[in-house]
Amino acid sequence: MIIFFICLTILILGYKFYSPFVEKQAGMDSTVDTPQKRFSEGVDYVPIHPVRAFLIQFLNIAGVGPIFGPILGALYGPVALVWIVLGNVLGGAVHDFYSGVMSIKEDGKSLPEIAGKYYNVIFKGFMLVFTAMLLFFVGVVFIMSPAGLLSNLDLFKDTFLANNTFWVLVILGYYFLATLLPIDKIITKFYPIFGLLMIVMTVAVAASLLMNAPHLPVAGDFLAYFEADHAHDFLEPNPDGLPTWPLLFITITCGAISGFHSTQAPIIARCLTNEKYVRPVYYGAMMCEGIVGCVWALAGIAAFPEGYAGLKAMLDLGGPGLVVNHIANSYLGVFGGIMAIIAVAVFPITSGDTAFRSLRLTVVDAFNIPQSLRNRLLLAVPILTIAYFMTKLDFSVIWRYFAFSNMLLSTSVLWLATKYLFDRGTFHWIASIPAVIATSVTLSYIMTAAIGFNLSADLGKPIGLAVAVIGLIILAIVHSKHAPNRKKIA
Repeated sequence: MIIFFICLTILILGYKFYSPFVEKQAGMDSTVDTPQKRFSEGVDYVPIHPVRAFLIQFLNIAGVGPIFGPILGALYGPVALVWIVLGNVLGGAVHDFYSGVMSIKEDGKSLPEIAGKYYNVIFKGFMLVFTAMLLFFVGVVFIMSPAGLLSNLDLFKDTFLANNTFWVLVILGYYFLATLLPIDKIITKFYPIFGLLMIVMTVAVAASLLMNAPHLPVAGDFLAYFEADHAHDFLEPNPDGLPTWPLLFITITCGAISGFHSTQAPIIARCLTNEKYVRPVYYGAMMCEGIVGCVWALAGIAAFPEGYAGLKAMLDLGGPGLVVNHIANSYLGVFGGIMAIIAVAVFPITSGDTAFRSLRLTVVDAFNIPQSLRNRLLLAVPILTIAYFMTKLDFSVIWRYFAFSNMLLSTSVLWLATKYLFDRGTFHWIASIPAVIATSVTLSYIMTAAIGFNLSADLGKPIGLAVAVIGLIILAIVHSKHAPNRKKIA
């Protein structure tokens, strides 16, 4: 039980003490007009109350990511919790915060456009390609997964509702409306409610686990894992032979760090009415996602009498969706069953629609397209038509490309934040060190992954670690050259 409270305490302390320091480097100004006030047009630049903005941002970045990822990450043992907590405070929340900062400072623009300003047109093109790719894959994944769940519910058995194509078309129809309509017609009305449901579900599962879970790890179990003779486990495979480095970092992205979050930043950056809300909305939403991730990682570790074998067997049988259903029904009864359906069906839909909306905004920014109804239709129809045909492909293939694009984009955004801080002459290490680590993870993954160079782990690990060391050396050299010209932050 104490392990959960340690994780919770670190996340809360991270927001309380580290986030103000991170904010201090960003140059936020509560007296300037935000993009919403300067460009209000009733479609994307619409004023939103900060509490509502927080709930929408939380739901946009959460979905099922901080549920499914940590459940899969639980296969690696207690080290999953270390990555969620430290990765969130030092990496993911910084990434999300500066995604919001740079967007609100640059008229609510998408990150590829900002990359063109701070780096060059090549980096802009690179980020544009991978942002569009990630958003498209997220949208497709979050058509396929809820459609598959809904079509297989016992409630719909032997009816036309058991047809997967039917649900694909229903979800696509909703995505079309959410992509096309002004943000205050659907998203701002219903998403705060779903955000609250996510919070209620997380609290209910956490409370039930703390009271009833038969195998919740205690402090002694946790510390024993990291004794000297197990210290090397961080770089060793899990019992299934999967290497912790770099697969754990790719598996648990949402909850620790996720490039997808940066694609959602402009949606809310165009709606905030004051820059002082950036930290609670962006950094705060990521802290909450970290709590969700910790709850579900602990659930994966603690809720199976057989331990690792029980979790692995259920994942093999029905994936993380079945694990969510098992945990919710076992510990929360009928209420849990309802929450499970919401978690694995409704929540991914709320990420899929904003993914396609963000894709529209990214294309609009890249090619400076006026946002008339006709132009929105011309963008939405072909994007969603292609997405429909993509749902016919193997889900596992789509997921692999999504995972790589996600990590690569988060790495790019951290380097963009580093350049932003360098230009301001402030403490860039809060972004540059996570950027170096993310670069190392991404390179290690693509070197060893089947969709990459498919090298052995014995080659992939040293390459990734060498890049981290070289990156830190280069950063130290560049930092020393710029140090005499650094500004003093009041």
